[in-house]
Amino acid sequence: MDSTTSGASLRLSAALLLVGQLLYIGVTQLHAGGEANDHPTIFAVYAGSGNWTVVHVGQFVAMGILLAGLLALYFGVDLRAGTARWAGRFGAVLAGVALALYGALQAVDGVANKQADAAWVRAPDAEKAARFASAEAIRWIEWGMRSYHDYALGLALLLFAVAVVRTAWVPWPIAFLMGLSGLVYLVQGWVVGAEGFSQTLSIEIVLAWVLSLVWMIWFFVVAWRMPESERRRLAAEGRGRPGTIHSSSG
Repeated sequence: MDSTTSGASLRLSAALLLVGQLLYIGVTQLHAGGEANDHPTIFAVYAGSGNWTVVHVGQFVAMGILLAGLLALYFGVDLRAGTARWAGRFGAVLAGVALALYGALQAVDGVANKQADAAWVRAPDAEKAARFASAEAIRWIEWGMRSYHDYALGLALLLFAVAVVRTAWVPWPIAFLMGLSGLVYLVQGWVVGAEGFSQTLSIEIVLAWVLSLVWMIWFFVVAWRMPESERRRLAAEGRGRPGTIHSSSG
């Protein structure tokens, strides 16, 4: 891959990652809220939500854009070294797995969860207990899907961090923050699997968003401000560590 193609892929990656993350955060603010582990209360809130389907479709689209940005990153970084090349490949595969898991998650949450909650609210008293049990079972399936999506996304970010840190013209703190956000997603996967949508998970979600926005914005600025001549020179040199380019990337 020549440096021009690599630079275009990197700019595309930076734009998709940032747009996807911002869109995901924005759409999620429209999600029906409340104490998520208080099932009788929150199921009634979900059943009455008028924008439920739109919000979950929007989240799926935003996650698809973000993960497309990770896939574009695979084609944008210089993966000559064996470790970086294999880390990038496995990271790209896991990004695809994360998208598939997120699609299944939104099918459970955005469709099955809503229908089960609405059926429970509408059910006659004699059927309430059975309907509530069904709604809880679907909720627990949602926990499982969310848990393994977070695992896949976290591992993808960690592997891409390994690949990026070996790239000649990406500042290494970007890779560090990317890897750190991946670790936070791994913790999220554990927490949601063990506790559901607890207050601890809410803190982890906000932390992942903040870390992701920091490295994505920084990455976007680097990708769009670095002169093409500098990209070509550093790609030709094939350096392993990026510490020499900070002044030219702003």
